[in-house]
Amino acid sequence: MDLATIAILGGLFLAYSLVSGKLEGTVLTAPLLFVGFGFVAGAGGLGFADIDVGHSTIHIIAELTLILVLFTDAARIDLRSVRADHNLPVRMLVIGLPLAIATGTFVAAALFPAFSIWEAALLAALLAPTDAALGQSVVAAKAVPLRIRQAINIESGLNDGIALPAVLLLAALAGAAHGASTEAGDWLRFGALQVTLGPIAGVIVGFLGARVLDEASERGWATVAFQGIGILSVSVLAFVLAELVGGNGFISAFVGGLVFGNALRHPCDYLFEFMESEGQLLMLVTFLVFGAALLPEGLQHIDVMFVVYGVLSLTLIRMIPIALSLVGSGIRLPTFLFLGWFGPRGLASILFVLLILEEADVPHQAELLAITVITVALSVIFHGISAAPLASAYGRLTERMGECEEMREVSDVPLRSGPSVSENPES
Repeated sequence: MDLATIAILGGLFLAYSLVSGKLEGTVLTAPLLFVGFGFVAGAGGLGFADIDVGHSTIHIIAELTLILVLFTDAARIDLRSVRADHNLPVRMLVIGLPLAIATGTFVAAALFPAFSIWEAALLAALLAPTDAALGQSVVAAKAVPLRIRQAINIESGLNDGIALPAVLLLAALAGAAHGASTEAGDWLRFGALQVTLGPIAGVIVGFLGARVLDEASERGWATVAFQGIGILSVSVLAFVLAELVGGNGFISAFVGGLVFGNALRHPCDYLFEFMESEGQLLMLVTFLVFGAALLPEGLQHIDVMFVVYGVLSLTLIRMIPIALSLVGSGIRLPTFLFLGWFGPRGLASILFVLLILEEADVPHQAELLAITVITVALSVIFHGISAAPLASAYGRLTERMGECEEMREVSDVPLRSGPSVSENPES
């Protein structure tokens, strides 16, 4: 990109920042706008933003964003609170997520007979994680019971890290089935090291990082601003240490975040302040790149079956497993439908597919990319425009329910962006 292009894109970020408050709670969500900005600026529109998705800089930005998202999403989850009174997201993660991957695998194998079973499963795993940022109006709407907002919030915070090992393993198996010369034993050894040494590195770095930041905070050595930079350092160190010892750095970042957030003795307000600024910028850049580079490339390979799978992925492939996971929880039919629908696909799927394109030798990469891109694009549009009105409608419905499971009090868990769900303004 030349200087003029950079200036135009900088102007877009400035323009959005000036009206961001006015756009809160409307159908014009930040992901929708930045995907649109990117598409108009990129090869699919005016073409003045020439972004090569294979460029090393794009992959560095994507990897750094994924490290930060995995670490900070995990760090904001209080596992004690989740175990105590958040049974809905636990059910959705432990039962619903595996069922969604299995259902997605079955549907992909039926619709795309050229795919191996591992490729079908890889596609399902790529599209399993959800992104609450696409339905921000839902998790910020006080009209929606706190327990339901927190279910969506916690699920989206943990399912990307839980799905990641499956994505990496299935990508390796798909590559091996494609005829890679590596022996099966070598693949198993490699996978075992990835999923054992990665978490070990994350536990060590996350625990030590929490301790040194606690100590610096107690002694008054570290300012709030540099505590945010310290978080960035801890997440990157977890990634690097795992890679150096033969583990997976992304799994390490996720586990490190879990340990860091739950070992920290002081309230980590700086964690949320950091993700409000630097983290938000990286996420919006990712959506911009998605619109400018990935979306036009995905549309070049568009097929009716790709759109069919995308629609099914956002509806039945998610909604049926989520409904099954919540059977016996005491919630009512509208809540089953509400939680099933608000599983937007966004940042994690984009970053996962970029990771696979760079590191895995999968035979149908173009098709996997196109299906993932189409599904995310559909989600950006449909979840973005439905979040605010459906949140209002569901909120009015729950008011008429009276005393029910949906209204049971639960503890707050902070959002990816913002201090906590209950502190956000009503939409």
